[in-house]
Amino acid sequence: MSATKDEWMTEDFVPFEAYLNFPNTKTEKGFLIFKKNSPTGMKEHDNELKMPILFLKNQFKEVTLYYYNPNLDKDEKGNILCSHKGLVGIKRKIPISQTPIKDTINLLLKGKENLIDDKANNLQTEFLLEGFELKSLNLKEGETLILEFSDPLNKTIGGSCRVKILWLQIEKTAKEFKEVKEVKFYPEYLFQS
Repeated sequence: MSATKDEWMTEDFVPFEAYLNFPNTKTEKGFLIFKKNSPTGMKEHDNELKMPILFLKNQFKEVTLYYYNPNLDKDEKGNILCSHKGLVGIKRKIPISQTPIKDTINLLLKGKENLIDDKANNLQTEFLLEGFELKSLNLKEGETLILEFSDPLNKTIGGSCRVKILWLQIEKTAKEFKEVKEVKFYPEYLFQS
């Protein structure tokens, strides 16, 4: 998919953006060919620019997803605090992409399937929540991440401890990215007790 960023009916260079995805390449090298057709229709006046490219095959980024261990989140009397003290990070790999924060949050939201190998650590999560999904994200001014979710079945509403842990899991996972200093959720009624 590409889009010009300026008037394209010109003889001058035209800035444009394009996102190309090559999911099943069988080679490590290729070419990106820019073709210019002559408006005269005469093929001898056509031109092209051939740019060599490398395909990043099987390239992954390690990320940390945060889940909850209630045994780590107790006061001296054994009461559960429902705090960040119970969050435990587990390492997972995601394919390198242009949307690593979105990909990481979506992986967190898959929930229990990420914990198959970590049962011994007493990690818990209520994710996957039916109908709950990340619709969009926006990193404002390079530090405030606004996450917009869809929750048509109101799965993020409930007891104060439960919703706080759900909130903290997403927030801590997002803040592993150094450019994220603050996380805001939209709509604002999400994660209410």
